[in-house]
Amino acid sequence: MLYYKDESYAIFGAIFEVYKTLGNTFIESFYQKALEHEFKLRKIPFVPQKRIPAVYKGQEIGYYTPDFVCFDKIIVELKSRQNTTEEEQKQVMNYLNLGGYDLGILVNFGTYPKVYVQRIVRKGAALPTVEEEEPPYYFE
Repeated sequence: MLYYKDESYAIFGAIFEVYKTLGNTFIESFYQKALEHEFKLRKIPFVPQKRIPAVYKGQEIGYYTPDFVCFDKIIVELKSRQNTTEEEQKQVMNYLNLGGYDLGILVNFGTYPKVYVQRIVRKGAALPTVEEEEPPYYFE
């Protein structure tokens, strides 16, 4: 069972269209602008660079800014690097935990020859955890 199945597939479609058109050689900010445009074309609701505050004992000590929050419930974090590491996965988990979101999608446009897409579910969410989710997707 996929968490936010229809919304995830809509986001995946936009991601794959951007990758199909641009390939894997651009910097992250180009992919962000292209994906923002693709979200608009597909009428996918999103907020770019939404600030998620980090709070310690009632005091805001900083904030995180994921690339997108889509459908007001899914974090989408973009990268454009040769490899995807555990650090990027931890970054998405921080966004989920601080913002109270249950699903994050980690995207790496820099992998060759396919785009890397991983769904990450917050631990404690009502549905499957990241270990029970399907492995990362790679699409040409």
